[in-house]
Amino acid sequence: MKKAVVLLSGGLDSTVTLAVAISAEYKVIPLTINYGQRHIRELRAAKEVVKFYNLKKHVIIDLDLTVFKTSALTSLDINVPEGTRDDLSGKMIPVTYVPSRNIIFLGIAAGLCESESAERIFIGANSIDYSGYPDCRPEFFEAFQKTLEVGTKAGIEGRPPLIEAPLLYLTKADIVGLGKRLEAPLHLTWSCYEGGVKACGRCDSCLLRLRGFREAGYEDEIVYEVRS
Repeated sequence: MKKAVVLLSGGLDSTVTLAVAISAEYKVIPLTINYGQRHIRELRAAKEVVKFYNLKKHVIIDLDLTVFKTSALTSLDINVPEGTRDDLSGKMIPVTYVPSRNIIFLGIAAGLCESESAERIFIGANSIDYSGYPDCRPEFFEAFQKTLEVGTKAGIEGRPPLIEAPLLYLTKADIVGLGKRLEAPLHLTWSCYEGGVKACGRCDSCLLRLRGFREAGYEDEIVYEVRS
């Protein structure tokens, strides 16, 4: 049976990506990286998603990226900004960007692929309704694919792990609609940059998510402090 490593944060996009891989009949190995982000609510969501699908294996790796002090997601000294990307920026990369995160995550996923004899890495990156991160763009994934071709044993042998980013060109509304069609457990996911019992409803990630559900014609089932 064909196998794939799926990067699963517990968020909306990664959960829909997991659903896509399962629907494509891959034997999936969810990979969750607890990287020292400002809360662990997403980690709990990832575990709940894995339980929902009754998956037997879930690889969780602890990786301390709190040494990266320039990101609001790894440093409690930096406040998470409120408002949408449209409100907050011109062309500047937001402070929620974690330096080299997808480079690191894909590198770990590639190693797991080789050790598990898996042929695909699925990642829920999106280049349409996203927060402006440089490692969510198509050119990044094209470049990293070339790295896997020359920098892995599997690549040298002509069978590098292939990166699949099925949500790359979808709007957030498209992603919500796809998740609903695939009956993904969107109610278990967490997208808010802040921790807590309720999603804040004010950060960029919450606002993008809420807009996606609204434009797709669905009610988001998770609880928010503020809904806009």
